[in-house]
Amino acid sequence: MAGQGWLQHIEHHHRYRYRSPAQISKQRWPNGKGLALYVAMNLEHFAFGNSEGAKIAPSNQLDVLNYAWRDYGNRVGAWHLVDLFKRLNIPPALLCNTSLLDYCPELVDAWLACEGSELIGHGHTNSERQGELEESEESDMVRYCRHRLQTWSGQNIRGWLSPWISESTATPELLARHGYGYTLNWAHDDMPSVFHTREGELISVPYPQEINDIPTIVPNGASIETFCAMIEGQFAELLERSQHTPQVMGIALHPYIVGQPFRFHLLKKTLARILEQRDQIWLTTPGKIAEHFQA
Repeated sequence: MAGQGWLQHIEHHHRYRYRSPAQISKQRWPNGKGLALYVAMNLEHFAFGNSEGAKIAPSNQLDVLNYAWRDYGNRVGAWHLVDLFKRLNIPPALLCNTSLLDYCPELVDAWLACEGSELIGHGHTNSERQGELEESEESDMVRYCRHRLQTWSGQNIRGWLSPWISESTATPELLARHGYGYTLNWAHDDMPSVFHTREGELISVPYPQEINDIPTIVPNGASIETFCAMIEGQFAELLERSQHTPQVMGIALHPYIVGQPFRFHLLKKTLARILEQRDQIWLTTPGKIAEHFQA
């Protein structure tokens, strides 16, 4: 059409259909609950001498400062967090780098001992971005991670979160091809949705990008007081909305951030406070959410 060059095709991913909140099924979660809540614990390993990773200071050639800060999470923070999850009876969603099975397998086993735990694929290491791999390498990595985690835990590994939520155009197809049932990579809703791939359907389960200590606390500089207030505000609003429409809320945590004592001190109080309303919610894992949504 002459003179209307701005009127052009807008590229779309074609992965899921648009829907408004009014189009969501009114089907409730188990026992008639309206809000499904899960708490995700990111168990991550970083290569020494690699600059990739969250930072509290600019990196240099041999980044001892940031590497050791992150390693504190696996050596100290994660152990206090696992005790907290057991004390509060929270079933952890364990987003696990398979390299941890070589570095500190006892930590993974401690988390798996939590009642109701679910192990979820999270790449081999957070020192690489999945979306930058060649497709054959990405395919091998996705397949390897599922096999290694299943062999270690005896669980049927169904979920995936890419390190750094880094996807290639082939990632959803590779996940479906290698037996995964749901992805946490896309944060486009407060309810699961059907996610289309050429290899079949995945379920997209909401994973939080702001109720998440890495983007909120590290690059954006929020205090732990602000982060805990965000958790409580999100919980209160979604619990209110869930009286009419089912909702999903995730809380994403990293041991090297909230496992620092001054942050842990406030986080444990916040989690205990929202779980005083445990009888009003379904406290669960992403795999259970995907399973119920499909059924």
